[in-house]
Amino acid sequence: MEGAVLGALRALGYTGQLVEEAALSRALEEGPGCIDFTALCSWLVSELKAVSQVEECVTTATGPEDKETFQLEVSGLVNELQCPYRSLTTGNVTSRLTNKESCLQLLLFLSSELQAARLLHARQPSLAQREAPTGAGDNDEVFGELRALCQALGTAEPTRDVPVPQLFIDLETKIRDASSRLPQSGVGKPLLSKSLEPAQWEQLEEIHRAMCIEYECRRQMLICRLDLTVQSFHWSERAQQHGAEMDRLSESLWWDLSARTSITLAHLLAAREDLSVITKTTSESSREKTACAINKILMGPVPDRGGRPSEIEAPMPTWEGRRSGGGGRRQKSGGKGRKHR
Repeated sequence: MEGAVLGALRALGYTGQLVEEAALSRALEEGPGCIDFTALCSWLVSELKAVSQVEECVTTATGPEDKETFQLEVSGLVNELQCPYRSLTTGNVTSRLTNKESCLQLLLFLSSELQAARLLHARQPSLAQREAPTGAGDNDEVFGELRALCQALGTAEPTRDVPVPQLFIDLETKIRDASSRLPQSGVGKPLLSKSLEPAQWEQLEEIHRAMCIEYECRRQMLICRLDLTVQSFHWSERAQQHGAEMDRLSESLWWDLSARTSITLAHLLAAREDLSVITKTTSESSREKTACAINKILMGPVPDRGGRPSEIEAPMPTWEGRRSGGGGRRQKSGGKGRKHR
């Protein structure tokens, strides 16, 4: 279960002290008496409050004297979220987190709640924007792209009160000035060369949203297939002896795998014409980077696994059941049996 919690924390973007398995295990042993453990819980709750309507708060403990206060705050939080773990909702409040298993359940519950809340928040952007307080929309996709553009150009970051027309005029001036210092073939022509009307941009956004859903499903399927492939490596007797090490090595590769795509409409505007040129993987230019010594190794004879439908003969029907007096259906007609086809 520790591996599942650690994977969830990394997927959620946690980069604190307990990002390593050994440190997390020690913190779980100490429980509320560990400052790093309380800081992790506080981080999960603060992230949860940013995307949902959670009222309770959990503060980071600064010493052993805050241990009881932390547990009281956790008790109020799990009751508000209707936690299904009875070990976290029943019994003496100050003795619920006295063992490693209960602390692990708390982290698992909070991380799963945060994952679900973020998914619901992402599916309802308009509702989230209406309910968000002033200045809380810094994570908005468009505003984030504008901030990244200003950082790349070396200009001051935009604020919400800056007039939009003036902001784009300043950005256009800065971009033209930077482009004039580049060689003519340095940037290339844009792939999208026509201007779109507002209605067309809305249709393009709908297409982009539908493609994101489609490819998220495909990526999730590939990740699941990869997981099953990795699990199959544990079947051999030799692999069972090194199962823990194999899990440790494979888990480090899972953190970079995400079903959600990071492609936005900004990538379409930044795409150049050379992106539409499809080069075969066997082309000379591609083979310069992919050729290696292993390509010259030829496989020897391998067992024939079959699988050719044209070479399969249809099995002949057998009548053993009828010959032995069973399996045949008969119907009386004038004292004689009549076969039915």
